[in-house]
Amino acid sequence: MRAAALALFLLLGACAVPPPSPEPPLPYPPAARERMLRIALAEWTEWGGLVVSPGQRPASARAESDPANFPRVLAYWRAVPQDEGAVAANRRLYAAALAGDPRGAALWQEPFWSAAFVSYVMQAAGVDRREFPGDAAHSVYVDALIADAARFPATAPFLPRSPAELPPRPGDLLCADRSRTPIRDWRQRAADAGRFRPMHCDIVVEAGPGFVDAIGGNLLDAVTRTRFPADASGYLLPEPPGAPTWFAVFENRLGRLPPWIETIR
Repeated sequence: MRAAALALFLLLGACAVPPPSPEPPLPYPPAARERMLRIALAEWTEWGGLVVSPGQRPASARAESDPANFPRVLAYWRAVPQDEGAVAANRRLYAAALAGDPRGAALWQEPFWSAAFVSYVMQAAGVDRREFPGDAAHSVYVDALIADAARFPATAPFLPRSPAELPPRPGDLLCADRSRTPIRDWRQRAADAGRFRPMHCDIVVEAGPGFVDAIGGNLLDAVTRTRFPADASGYLLPEPPGAPTWFAVFENRLGRLPPWIETIR
C-alpha cells in the first residue's frame, strides 16, 4: 500500500510540473528574407504568372488538376507535419488522371493548400519550424506567431500589426479572415481561444504608393499574385464588399534583428 501511495504521489507530482518554456527564437540573416521572396516569385512564375485585383474572379484554368502540376502541390504538403491525408488521397487521384479516369479531374481540390504553400516557402527559404511552425491551417501558425511575439517581443522574427498601423512591405505576411463574422484586428484572435477560423495569408512581394502586391496559394486553383489598392503612403485601402477582411500584417524581421540590423525597413 505504501509503495502504491508513493507511486501515486510521484505521478501527481509529475503532472503538476509546468511545461518547459519555449526557447527564444534565433535571428536570421537578410538572405533568409531574400530567399523567401525569390521562392514565392519563382513559384508564381511557374504557375503561369497570373495577376488579379481584389474581387476579380476570372475563370479558373484549374491548373491544380493538371497532372504536370502534381509535384508542385505535393512539395507544399510535404512541408507541413500533418497533411490531413492530402498526399495519400491525391496520389490516387494523380494515378487516375494519368490513366484518363474522370476522377482525376479532382486532383488537389481537397483539402485547401494555401497554408501549405506559405509553409513551403518558409521552409524552403531556410526558416526553421521554431521560428515559423508551418501548418495545414493558417490559424495554427498565426496563433504561434502571435504567442511568440508576446513572449519575445524583442527577438520574434514576425510581429503582428494592425493593417491600419503598418504599411505592408516585401516579406510581410498579409492575413485575412474569411468567416461570416470576421475579426478586424489580430488582438481579437486571443478571444477565439485557439478555435479554428477560416483564414488566408499571402506573402507580400512588392509595395509602393498606391499598391501592395502579394502572392498566395490555392487562389483560382494556382499560385496567384494579387494587387491590392493602397494609399499614397502604402497603407491598405478598405476591402471591397464581400472580400475577406484583413486583420493582421505580420512584420517580417528576418535580417532586421541583431546582429543583422537594417536601418531602412
